[in-house]
Amino acid sequence: MNRNDGVRLTVVTAVGLVIALCVPVAFAHCDTLDGPVVKAASKALETNDINCVLIWVKPEQEAEVRAAFGKTLVVRKLDERAKNLADMYFYETVVRLHRAGEGAPYTGLKPAGTDLGVIVPAADKAIDANSADALQGLVAKAVQDGIRQRFQHVIEKKNFRPGDVQAGREYVKAYVEFVHYVEQVHLAAEGKIASHPEPQQSGEPAHSHQESH
Repeated sequence: MNRNDGVRLTVVTAVGLVIALCVPVAFAHCDTLDGPVVKAASKALETNDINCVLIWVKPEQEAEVRAAFGKTLVVRKLDERAKNLADMYFYETVVRLHRAGEGAPYTGLKPAGTDLGVIVPAADKAIDANSADALQGLVAKAVQDGIRQRFQHVIEKKNFRPGDVQAGREYVKAYVEFVHYVEQVHLAAEGKIASHPEPQQSGEPAHSHQESH
């Protein structure tokens, strides 16, 4: 590998890692029963230490978490069924507030073992191992493949016969998909793509960094 190839790989890896950290809401695992928020909530209940879970919510949500925590501790002492119901109530409360704090919708707790794709588990493993090497390689390859495939598709459609409107439209479609993809990669590298949308004020129009083509 020459110096230029090394530089290009480093840049793509860095961009890829940024994209990995900007995982779309659909792939987040904070709302799963084996996710980090529920694990923290469970630890808080078992150790009677609410601080374990307060780190997952914003300061203005703390009062509601404390109130739910107190109620749960009382009810879970009744019997095993009450304990399970009370714990689930607390998990749902904390996850709902955590999601709200990120500007993301709460759609209920997902089962343990929910398929999270490749990147989220890889990101967790990187944190556990104190090394992002494997994660960087995984994401860098995905970004490189994504650019290469879309670029090749544009080139294949580029030299259409003049007057062939259908073929021309196919080229435009491939062009738009390619440009939008690299645009999103670039925006992610600049930190302009948030992991979760910010809550929108009533009557406020939605904005997008993506330009129309």
